[in-house]
Amino acid sequence: MAKQRLYIQEVATRDGFQNEAVYVETEDKIALVNALSECGYAKIEVTSFTSPKAIPALKDAEAVMHQIRRKEGVVYTVLVPNIRGAERALSCKVDEVNLVMSVSESHNRRNLRMTREQSFAQLAEVVKVVRQSPVAVNVSLSTAMGCPMEGEVPVAEVLDWTARFADLGVHGVTLCDTTGMAYPSQVGELSRLARARFPALELTLHFHNTRGLALANTLAALAAGIDRFDSSLGGLGGCPYAPGASGNVCTEELVHMLELEGYDTGVDLDGILAAAARLPGLIGHEVPSQILKAGRRLDLHPMPEGGADMPEQRAFAGAAA
Repeated sequence: MAKQRLYIQEVATRDGFQNEAVYVETEDKIALVNALSECGYAKIEVTSFTSPKAIPALKDAEAVMHQIRRKEGVVYTVLVPNIRGAERALSCKVDEVNLVMSVSESHNRRNLRMTREQSFAQLAEVVKVVRQSPVAVNVSLSTAMGCPMEGEVPVAEVLDWTARFADLGVHGVTLCDTTGMAYPSQVGELSRLARARFPALELTLHFHNTRGLALANTLAALAAGIDRFDSSLGGLGGCPYAPGASGNVCTEELVHMLELEGYDTGVDLDGILAAAARLPGLIGHEVPSQILKAGRRLDLHPMPEGGADMPEQRAFAGAAA
């Protein structure tokens, strides 16, 4: 039986790097994106066309987009906040633009300094501009599974905001667990309802591992018919405007689990592990990735010299069980 094909979308070079105190040099960003392009991703979120004053870590967006080596079959997407950002992105011949707003009013005001209706009006203008080109439009809905200031976010609100953007003709919508508040049964319900209501939309789930549930939530989404997931190399990233939001689900941990479960991710695990090993040198600190530290499940180790022949080892042979 053929394995089910899944689609993994890398966000570290945007979502991860924008949160780092150390500036990653342009040539290093380009080299990393080029390496990731060879790893079998469906999509790579390369950078953000936000004001360089707002996010200085990504002030080189044009330079990066113009100089990366693009691989056929990989979608190169970028975040844009407004029409000016969209115009900059379109000048770089991106494949897709990603727009962002929050489902909860409090987080939208904190993150974007606008009401939700103001955000929608602004993004609707961006959609209108971009749809005059061949570039696709994706909308990421933050706090779709919980808001750190408001608590529960009604499923009906998530679906209503998704519908409003679908009516504008966007290509895809990403439902984001911005602060890791999601849990499996909640994810399953939302995913089933969204998949049934919007069969034509490219639906993506974006999980954070803030409370250690990202992989469990991924399995729940898979069972509900979702086949496309964001993830971040090394587990980098988080939301700077959401209290308690730690990193995104780690790409290599996600791919490792999905391969063990018999799915075809299309991603070269050896390749992304090699890419993840570059990160500490680029950002100046260790990354959350457990697979990078421990290795894959069947990365075996030699028997220690002497093995179990030593009397004291035989005495404790069963203690580790």
